Order: sequence, then structure tokens, then C-alpha cells
Amino acid sequence: MNVEQLSISTTNQSSSVFHDPKFDAQKANLVLAFGQRTLLEQVKPYALLSAKYPNAQIVICSSSGQISNRCAIETNIVATAIEFEKTYIKTSVVDIISNASIHDLGHKINEDLWADDLQSLLVLSEGSNVNGTELINELIDKTHKNIPIFGGLAGDEYSFEKTIVGLNEDATAGKIVVIGFYGNHIHFGFGSEGGWSDFGPEREVTQSKQNVLYKIGDHHALDLYKDYLGKYADELPGSSLYFPLSMREKGSTTTVVRTILSIDEENKTMTFAGNIPEGSSVRLMKANTDRLIDASSQAAAKVQNNSVTARQLALLVSCVGRRIVLGDRVEEELEVVRDIFGPSAILCGFYSYGEISPTLDQVACELHNQTMTIATLYES
Repeated sequence: MNVEQLSISTTNQSSSVFHDPKFDAQKANLVLAFGQRTLLEQVKPYALLSAKYPNAQIVICSSSGQISNRCAIETNIVATAIEFEKTYIKTSVVDIISNASIHDLGHKINEDLWADDLQSLLVLSEGSNVNGTELINELIDKTHKNIPIFGGLAGDEYSFEKTIVGLNEDATAGKIVVIGFYGNHIHFGFGSEGGWSDFGPEREVTQSKQNVLYKIGDHHALDLYKDYLGKYADELPGSSLYFPLSMREKGSTTTVVRTILSIDEENKTMTFAGNIPEGSSVRLMKANTDRLIDASSQAAAKVQNNSVTARQLALLVSCVGRRIVLGDRVEEELEVVRDIFGPSAILCGFYSYGEISPTLDQVACELHNQTMTIATLYES
């Protein structure tokens, strides 16, 4: 596997961030390009990328910050081109605006991508309208619950207006792109950590519908949430990124983090990036910057394999909430990942509205929020 990474400016000019000496642009199989939504709409980088990598599947995804191999959050578009030497890939794209049912998406992806030698799926989904939990559950079902799935939900800087994704065209709203990796020579590693602290009592969800939370105990969800936020309540929904919810489904010991996407003042409800089932238990969470950075290091340590001598690509998907909380220290969570992997691994990725990664007790994947999630790829 050989890799090249480019930075694409506001004038649609490219410059090299990293170039593997063996990389051949004509043989590139896959390009992952991340950029701020308004920048992608202005620059429209697909023409440049398709001319440079004519035989590659090109995926373009909006972000809340694009990560380069320099351990920096770049202002330019970052495009990482991959030349697989022994692995083949297939892609599928669906439009949730034109498809009424999430099951239609699952059937389409199953028809396009399922094969006996399918090793893993990379999902880059629009992040404004999709219910991440339903998307993940559908993919798990259609891949027979034994294929690891990773990726994330597109971001929109801090705007929360719309997100865009594209496959072999410039990115537009409503798209979900899934990439399948095939053959016995491709290998993956997965790690995900949060670093947030629970506070306050654990309470039962008494009324919800999919990802909309109505009541916690006897209280309207939004009223209870505002009581805990105090002075931060006036800054909702933006301030919710500082105080996500920890959720544990009934009968489970595993917790996941859920981030609020929007609030409804009239109905006193909150809409999350993933489902909040009735009967589950929730607690508020708060951040400590040192713990968030330590969690990034722990995620990298989980996935790093020191016996690997081949070129590794590390795809980092971190939450926009972490970027906001970390502020000027945000690049420290990238630097600690570099410290674990060393100089030979190539880093790329983006800040998202939701992270997708396998968990220890569920082979396929789980939707996460407010985590640093890392997937490594290499060929043997």
C-alpha cells in the first residue's frame, strides 16, 4: 500500500503534504478528501482530483476540521490517495433524501457490496438528517453481523446547517457513501476512547422515539437538562457539546456517548445523533482537557501493532465537540496519536458529527459521539 496526501487551497491549487516514493497516481484505488462544507462548495475539487487520480474511487466529505499527516487541523481541503497493491475495493452511494426507508439503503448497499471475501466497510455519511443508529443497525443486519464497520458522519464546522458527501462527483446534501474492502491481504485495527466524566445521578429514559428524547424519569428531557446546565442553558443547542449524555441500554454494561443535534423548546425534547431507547439509563457528562487528550493516546495504543512493518494508514475521526472543548489544545490530541504510531504511519481524517467504530462486545460497530476513533489499514 502506497499513499500520497495533498492540500487543496481556496484557489483549487494542490500542494504535497506527503508522498510515498513508490506511489503511482495512475494506480491509486481510493481518494478520501475532507474539507469545510462552504470550502467544498466553493472550490469543487472533484475535477482536480479525478484528473490527478483517473482510476480511483473519489470520496469527498464535509467536516468540522480536516486532519493532515502534519498533525494539524488544516484550513485547506486535505485529500489522501491510496494505492492498494493486493486489495480491491467497491463503492456504493445512496441518497437519503430520495429514499424513504432506511431499509432501502441497506438493500442497495447489500446488493452493491456483499461478497464472501468482504473484510470491512468504511462509511462516510451525511450528518444532518440521518439517524446514525438506524444506519448502523441496517448495515450490521445486511452484512450478517460479522463485518467490522468504521467511519463517521460528515460535519459542518460549527454551523449545524447542512453536511455534504459525494462519490465520484462533488459533494452534495443527503448522500451516504460506503466503501468495501476485499481480499485476505488487507488488515484493520480499531480503537475508540472518550475521556469524558459522568456527573449527577443515573436516570431512566421513560419516553423516547428513536433519537428523540421526550422524558427522563418524570421530567421533560429539556427541562431537566437545562436545570443541570445552569448558565449554559441560554447557549443551547451549542453548549450541549460541552455536556453530552452517557447512555447505557437496559441489560447492558456498555455505555456510549450521545451528542445533541437540536432542541425543541415547544415540545421540550432533544434530538440526538443516535437512538436513546426507552428503558435505557442516562447521565450527564463533562470534559477535562487533559483526560480528552489522554483518551486519544489510549485509543491509539489500543490499535497500534508494533510488529507491523508495512505502510499503515491511520484514519482519525474525532468529534466536533472535542474540538470545541479542547480549543487551542486540540492539535495535542493528534500529536499524542503520532507519538504512539511513530513517523511511518500516515494520518488523515476529520472532525465529525458522529464516529463509527467496532466495540469490544459487538463485532460490527457502534455509533459513538465525543470520542477519538481510529482505524488503521495495512496490507500484508
